[in-house]
Amino acid sequence: MPATEQTGDVGTVPVGPVARLAPWGLAGLGIVAAVAAVAADPSDAGSAASQVWPPFVLVTGLLLVGLVADQDGLFAAAGHRLAVLAPNGFVLFAGAAAMVAVVTALLNLDTSVVFLTPVLVHAGRHRGRSGAALLIGCLLLSNAGSLLLPGSNLTNLIVLGHLHLSGGEFFSHMALPWVASVVVTGAVVAIGERRSLRAGHREPDEPRRATLGLGALAVAVVTVLVVTLRSPALPVAGVGVLVVAIRMTAGREELGRVRRVVGAPVLVGLFGTAMALGTLGRAWSGPATLLSHLDGVGTAAVAAGSAAVLNNLPAAALLASRVPPHPYALLVGLNIGPNLFVTGSLAWILWWRTARATGSAPPVGRAVILGLVSVPLAMAAALGMLALSGPL
Repeated sequence: MPATEQTGDVGTVPVGPVARLAPWGLAGLGIVAAVAAVAADPSDAGSAASQVWPPFVLVTGLLLVGLVADQDGLFAAAGHRLAVLAPNGFVLFAGAAAMVAVVTALLNLDTSVVFLTPVLVHAGRHRGRSGAALLIGCLLLSNAGSLLLPGSNLTNLIVLGHLHLSGGEFFSHMALPWVASVVVTGAVVAIGERRSLRAGHREPDEPRRATLGLGALAVAVVTVLVVTLRSPALPVAGVGVLVVAIRMTAGREELGRVRRVVGAPVLVGLFGTAMALGTLGRAWSGPATLLSHLDGVGTAAVAAGSAAVLNNLPAAALLASRVPPHPYALLVGLNIGPNLFVTGSLAWILWWRTARATGSAPPVGRAVILGLVSVPLAMAAALGMLALSGPL
């Protein structure tokens, strides 16, 4: 019998040996890269590791908090309520886009794609053919909507290692670019999928009631921590470990599901690769020299291309290994640019895996096409808004 993978209660799909071994292959590659970096230059490797470890610890904590919130039915209840209230597919999409943007901002884009993808799949099934639009919107808006807070995207924290800003200060710089990025990306998906969004309405099933308990409390606590602390990684991780431990002690959570949600092999692989490229960026002046000759627009374009080729986390470690001259423009490219192709961010992998677990076929090709259209438009809009608050 083939192995299966399960996410929550939404279903199972066959998982072949390649899919099961790929994360461990990535982990092995990351470990080899990290060891090579330490062997080449222990000092630079240590500096790179100190810059990139906080984001990975933070996202682990956010994923654990999201797991508990999902178990309490917070996301499912929100999706069901949205399906009930929306009079047509376009309103449903607009509400889903707002929900994705908010969850991404507060609980990280990886949390958003893991827990909102099945919610939006089920909401879309009540609208006939609009599930594809909601699925694509979940992915592209999670990437594009990760500019608002430091914890919204691991790349934010890697670049912020040089800036030493609080969450509130970062918010004041990135609020307008975030709005612009979300609105433009959402508009491109809605226009591109307008036919499917005209699908007829079907009554939603009996709603799953949300429990306003541990999950809601944890979401509120980590939101405050991310906004107010300059270094929220360890406190947020502590909250995540605590709430999951409480659930496991009460027999309401399984270790296997925790492992699947966190996806440690993938995180280890990306951490090792990011550490190695961060070491390279410290020893080699090429990336810093290139960025020093570019304006904000050029910096964002290079960042977007690097994210599509290398993945945005290793790209951030390489390009921000030294103080970047245009850090906010760099983040615009690193956060929106991953929508160009499937290699752009961890969110693509998580989205594909979670969509498959719902019994849906993720529309990867269509997502890439709409991403290619939306990225330059969303980046232009975000950079325009960024210019209003000061130099790029």
